[in-house]
Amino acid sequence: MMKLLPAMRQAGAEIMAIHAKGVTAELKEDRSPVTEADKAAEHILLAALAEHFPDVPVISEENTASHSMSATPNYFLVDPLDGTREFLRTDSSGSFTVNIGLVEHGRAVQGIIFAPAFHRLCWTAFEGEHLTACQSYNNEQSVLRVRSVPSSGPVAVASKSHLDPDTSKFLLREDITETLSVGSSLKFLLLADGQVDIYPRYGPTMEWDTAAGEALLRAAGGTVLSEDGTDHVYGKAGWKNAAFIACAGYHPCTLP
Repeated sequence: MMKLLPAMRQAGAEIMAIHAKGVTAELKEDRSPVTEADKAAEHILLAALAEHFPDVPVISEENTASHSMSATPNYFLVDPLDGTREFLRTDSSGSFTVNIGLVEHGRAVQGIIFAPAFHRLCWTAFEGEHLTACQSYNNEQSVLRVRSVPSSGPVAVASKSHLDPDTSKFLLREDITETLSVGSSLKFLLLADGQVDIYPRYGPTMEWDTAAGEALLRAAGGTVLSEDGTDHVYGKAGWKNAAFIACAGYHPCTLP
């Protein structure tokens, strides 16, 4: 995965250049927005994957032809610009990311996330036989690690644009009163970096939205569970996720 880091930075630079000059969006069939930046970043990432991993299939959000592929033992999931709605806002907080996740036998095992507005690059890497979550941020490199739940109680992170009644009910059942709201796969980075403790997601997501973040979270000591308490898996019909709970040091009381 380290071979892909330069392409991630290049894709992020292209996204920021397009953001700086102003951008408009088209609507896809599902009514979600797509921009010039999505397409430019995807072109860079797909070229890098073809160069370094030519035998591994790639399913990418904007390459609709890839969506008809069937799951194989291993494949990449690419979201070239996660958080397009945030990207389009003139007062954007920078909550958009570039994502590549590697799936092996139904599990998200490695990932890279780049948040270009913050110059924050996170990736999984092996130290011997142990997989770690690393980041380069503010000109410093460090290892990401989930935290233990603070004595004041768990803090949740939730979607900035897709907060739904089921998520609110879950937080009420778990008696979680403090919630941060942020867009894109940055939610997984808040978990992996020990800033929050749980991310319940009942609203719709696609597998390319979550694979990179899930891999980083697992490498940082967290986990992702389905609503029935089993491990979250990939390769589902239409590449659509069901509800899931991403956990750092906190395990939900109301799951099996």
